[in-house]
Amino acid sequence: MQAHKKARDYVKATEWFDDLYKNNKTTQENIPWARQAVNPFLQTYLDEEKVHKGTALVIGCGLGDDAKALELAGYTVTAIDVSQTALDLAKERFKDSTITFIKQDIFEYEEQFDFVFEALTIQSLPIEFREKMIKAVAGTVADGGELLLIAHKREAMRGGPPWPLTKEEVDLFKNHGLRELSHELHTEDSKISNTRFRVLYKK
Repeated sequence: MQAHKKARDYVKATEWFDDLYKNNKTTQENIPWARQAVNPFLQTYLDEEKVHKGTALVIGCGLGDDAKALELAGYTVTAIDVSQTALDLAKERFKDSTITFIKQDIFEYEEQFDFVFEALTIQSLPIEFREKMIKAVAGTVADGGELLLIAHKREAMRGGPPWPLTKEEVDLFKNHGLRELSHELHTEDSKISNTRFRVLYKK
């Protein structure tokens, strides 16, 4: 019974994503994270590292810009999202790409990748899912692979979504076989939080 309740709670917590994409299919102007450009923190990673090969995963891929940037860098890319509308838009925008777009629940995903990009997805789900999601994200990183995490830093308790992460929550990745290669804090003007984590892990 408890498992069924958690499943219902997860569906309820994620179904608003698809509604948002459906209501903004034409312009995407009211989708806060849909910048229609590669995430600048990911671009910095791509610029800093000289070799990009193997497989890559984008979690919560949205309109697909980060997935496309990884493909152009040299990865074989899989991009997942819980919103079929977002995936349909991404496929249309990048119809000539080789990216594999999949509607997928991260909790049920068992494949592993050489590089994983997670930006702002964990914080979009209620805190009750946090530890389980961190474990699931860490589980997608192959041995020797890397995970780049982008998340807002919690400065005070607030209603969500989103629910920014604490330093302690970011550190939970190290409980699941990952070690930090770098840990940066970046400041910005934002209604969510004025600080973002940019953390690179290796398994």
